Amino acid sequence: MMNLIIRKAAVLGAGVMGRQIGAHLAACGVPVVLFDLRADKGDPRGIARKAIDELVRARPAPLLGKGLAPYMEPANYDDDLARLRDCDLVIEAIAERSDWKRSLYERVVPYLDEKAVLASNTSGLSIDLLAQVLPAERRARFCGMHFFNPPRLMRLVELIPARDTAPALLDALESFVTSRLGKGVVRAKDTPNFIANRVGTFAFAAAMYHTRRLGLSFDEVDALTGPLIGRPGSATYRTLDLIGLDTLRHVLGGLPQLLADDPWHEHFGVPAWMDVLVERGALGQKTRCGIYRKDAQGNSVFDLDAQDYRPVAGRVDAALQKILKIAAPGDRLAALRACDHPQAQFLWSVQRDLWHYCAVHLGNISPSAREVDLAMRWGYGWEQGPFESWQAAGWSDVAAAIGDDIRAGKTMADVPLPAWVSDGRSGVHGAGGSYSALDERDSPRSALPVYRKQPYALRLLGEPAADDGVTLFESNSVRLWHRAGDVDIAILSLNGKGATLSPQVVESMQEAVARAERGCKALVIWRPQSDFSFGADLKALWARMDAKDWPGVEGMLKQFQTLTGAIKHAGVPVVAAVAGRALGGGCELVMHCAAVVAAMESQPGLVEAGVGLIPSGGGCKELALRASRRALRALQNEPLPFIQPAFQTVAGAITADNALDAKRLGYLARRDVVVPHSDEVLHVALAHARALAESWQPPLPARDIQVAGRGGIATLEAGLLNLRDGGIISAHDFRVGRALAVAVCGGEIEGGVTVDEQWLLDVERHEFLELLKTEATRQRIVQMLETGKPLRN
Repeated sequence: MMNLIIRKAAVLGAGVMGRQIGAHLAACGVPVVLFDLRADKGDPRGIARKAIDELVRARPAPLLGKGLAPYMEPANYDDDLARLRDCDLVIEAIAERSDWKRSLYERVVPYLDEKAVLASNTSGLSIDLLAQVLPAERRARFCGMHFFNPPRLMRLVELIPARDTAPALLDALESFVTSRLGKGVVRAKDTPNFIANRVGTFAFAAAMYHTRRLGLSFDEVDALTGPLIGRPGSATYRTLDLIGLDTLRHVLGGLPQLLADDPWHEHFGVPAWMDVLVERGALGQKTRCGIYRKDAQGNSVFDLDAQDYRPVAGRVDAALQKILKIAAPGDRLAALRACDHPQAQFLWSVQRDLWHYCAVHLGNISPSAREVDLAMRWGYGWEQGPFESWQAAGWSDVAAAIGDDIRAGKTMADVPLPAWVSDGRSGVHGAGGSYSALDERDSPRSALPVYRKQPYALRLLGEPAADDGVTLFESNSVRLWHRAGDVDIAILSLNGKGATLSPQVVESMQEAVARAERGCKALVIWRPQSDFSFGADLKALWARMDAKDWPGVEGMLKQFQTLTGAIKHAGVPVVAAVAGRALGGGCELVMHCAAVVAAMESQPGLVEAGVGLIPSGGGCKELALRASRRALRALQNEPLPFIQPAFQTVAGAITADNALDAKRLGYLARRDVVVPHSDEVLHVALAHARALAESWQPPLPARDIQVAGRGGIATLEAGLLNLRDGGIISAHDFRVGRALAVAVCGGEIEGGVTVDEQWLLDVERHEFLELLKTEATRQRIVQMLETGKPLRN
């Protein structure tokens, strides 16, 4: 396999997509030169420089932190093309004009190293047509590399070969984009709009067609096509506003000609209402007015009949809601098809026509059904791809229903379903892989070595589950196990919704840690395909609190502190493999591990202040200990300067935006490992645990922790007083903040005194209990349990 090393990259085009692609490369450790036109006035690199500055200010942050900005260098095409010679990867991301792209290639190719990769981020132009302007010897290292917007958060990248692209290059790029950039790669054929946008554009066209046909409103359709059917909250028409109606009009306007041979081509035109809105300057979210508008009067939506805006009022019919609650997909679909209500007919019709379209075009646009389903999951945020949902609803029954509607003239095109649909199959995904209409056989999952690092990656409906290993110990809440053939490293998986840490969970985790110490060389704590942990079980805490069972509450706290201590001082190294959120007690678990391997998009946070409490599982103790150690390394006798930033973070219940942010905030240590791809976290954690086990010595409980004491408490309290008196925080926020100050400063003792870990644990536990007895904290906990939202009383 080709050994592709990307030390530096260039992005051509500093527009919205180009700058964000560059930002993601920089976040993943690849320095970037960002090119754009030469500015007419002032700084000749001003256009690219301004784009980098805007990345720093943008929210959510494409750059993952201001500290990465220096790894993006501004450049222009007139003065700086020679800087391309140092770049191993060059990604073109200018406007969707084939002539502009080809002209730019002619300019930059003379400056590229012979081993450099040139890729286009085009969303649908022919890759082979773009390649024709390149010298013959350059074409083998050119392909399409289509990121989805926003590149940081959307998993999908489509790789599209031209006719002369070297297969080995595609394999190497897929490995790089997967592991180094943390993306899900789909190989697409060089057809208009590739896979995701070809299917996604048709899904929008079908929704728009049936909206008109059935007389539904835009907000009514959005009520139907969001989370209710496993799609993102932006649903259909809100998504169009996000894309931009001018952008969408440009795309739709060119499709009838581009897809002239497509049986559905007449449905790809621009609807009249879109022309009206674009001509009015109502382009969507970027102009704060499009299909939807938000102003002083509230949220409104464009009404097709009135050709003006009215208040949003779309609702799902009660009868349809009952149908959508039917558990069995096949029965639910049959009920939809049989219901005469326009909303039910809409849902059946758009789903039927989507299945019809995907079946007819499978062999034209995709290597197999697997790529189609993954593209829609990763690129459009669907819970299931189109072929998955068809298979779930009963393949043959759905095929028969589609066939009946085709013959009755109800479908958007009268082309018959392909013969393979009715060859006796029960679906397209199975043990042998996913069906390829082009090859007329099942196509297995990729055998690239990079996927060995993802043993528990997403499986599509119908695919066999991954080997679930050998169980060593199991309760209702946790499972201790090891992978087949890897008996030395135990894995502790947290079960249950949110992996909340009830007394039963904590007890089971204690047992699991003890068993791992007795029979294994290391332990990894991991939760598959989900958030790591939402922390303490508030319901269990509330039950004791409501009964004023304070000894019972303190027993819970001691039990959890015992667990975190057992993890930190275990006879074998304990490594946390973190993806998603690790909140409250979940974050405290992470902070006590010997090492952490965190996915780039993981979000640790000590958020207890949101319910009127402070960390009590050793979190405050760890913050004080870390401050003391940092002061010692800095040759200072005063830990307070190192306590203050952590105090502000925890008092504000701030959750890290990403793993790099978690290091800045102190939730993760500098030595902890950040992995771009969440599916590789377990693999890396196992390797890390194995390496630690070779020389593991359990750390002794610290007995020399220098604390800030009363002086530190007074300093932190003064800051809280200013905030309270300025009306920025409430009286109870002040009370919670002071309790936190006492805990992280080591209690009401003289500053500079040294204490041990147990002293700090006792202090934080005492302060937690005192807060729990206040009415304001009680109200905050009730609010969180009832609504899931914090109360700032």
